Amino acid sequence: MLVDTSSDHRSFSMASRLVVSRRCLPRFRCLIVLMIVPVCFTMIFNHYEKITYFLRPLWDTPPRPLTYVPHYYAENASLATLCRLHGWTLRSEPRRVFDAIIFSNELDLLEVRWGELYPYVTKFIILESNATFTGMPKALTFASNRERFSFFEDKIVYGFLPGKLASGGQRINPFSVEGHHRFSMNELISSSGISNGDLLIVADTDEIPSGNTIKLLQWCDGIPPVLHLDMKKYLYSFEFPTDPTWKATSHIYHQHTRYMHSRQTDLVLSDTGWHCSFCFKYLSEFVVKMTSYSHADRVKNKEHLDHSRIQQKICNGDDLYDMLPEEYTFKNLIGKMGSIPHSASAVHLPTYLIENAEKFKFLLPGGCLRPPD
Repeated sequence: MLVDTSSDHRSFSMASRLVVSRRCLPRFRCLIVLMIVPVCFTMIFNHYEKITYFLRPLWDTPPRPLTYVPHYYAENASLATLCRLHGWTLRSEPRRVFDAIIFSNELDLLEVRWGELYPYVTKFIILESNATFTGMPKALTFASNRERFSFFEDKIVYGFLPGKLASGGQRINPFSVEGHHRFSMNELISSSGISNGDLLIVADTDEIPSGNTIKLLQWCDGIPPVLHLDMKKYLYSFEFPTDPTWKATSHIYHQHTRYMHSRQTDLVLSDTGWHCSFCFKYLSEFVVKMTSYSHADRVKNKEHLDHSRIQQKICNGDDLYDMLPEEYTFKNLIGKMGSIPHSASAVHLPTYLIENAEKFKFLLPGGCLRPPD
């Protein structure tokens, strides 16, 4: 009698393979884990900032809300009317105004700023250093181009601050250096001829208050002693409007007033001017800013400083660092991803800018192309 053993043999073979595969499975899983873990660590290391920004709604909370003060203005309205609408009273004479900035290399914006404010400002206080916040040597850009600002010379109070240069691989904390600049600015302000009761404007060079805002603050009594200035923000030029900013401040000066660029009150006067960030004429100026200011750590590789890449980012309205928006809800974060929409409007911009539009056409809609230097 013949016995068919083929089925038994096949069953035994399949069982053997199953046992072998089960023995190999843990090894295979270990191999997969060993491959995936380094890839994950590499991705997290390379994109840590993007990941933390995307997850900000989970780990961060928004600051307490600000109180926005309505800002009334019409071209032909009297100062008495405007002061009254704000709940203030008209002074018999205007306050003196002192405008104080720490200067890096924004020559064009400085000219636009001073041109806008010249009729109202008593003294333009400007502090310049020969080193960047990151410890790199820096040309004294304003000092070497001072003749360009000869029209403003009678109002200029200039201060030079010897910078701290990094050497031998030394790392310098840019925020500490920036704090030292602001402390030194206090001394320069004190020596500028300012007196108690004068109006002090504290802002970065690219934060430009409107002339009508300064006129309102210098002519009205009853204004808050410290007031943040809400400004329309633009990136690269006035073609790319983004979210408003509020860190610029006005102070009724007294002996304890300090030059700070941070939150000092809950009160914000609405729609007071323009903040044009990274609004440079030359691509080389973008590189200087990217490698020298307090957030220079956002430059992760040399490609970020490539002129052709920077040019493309400017014309597209894209972030220079490929960063995500700083938002506290996923709805706002996702809504603001991507390029900034272009604007064709050049209405309600600084008067000096419009009067010199040909000179500053790179700041206006359609002027995104930048020469290298």
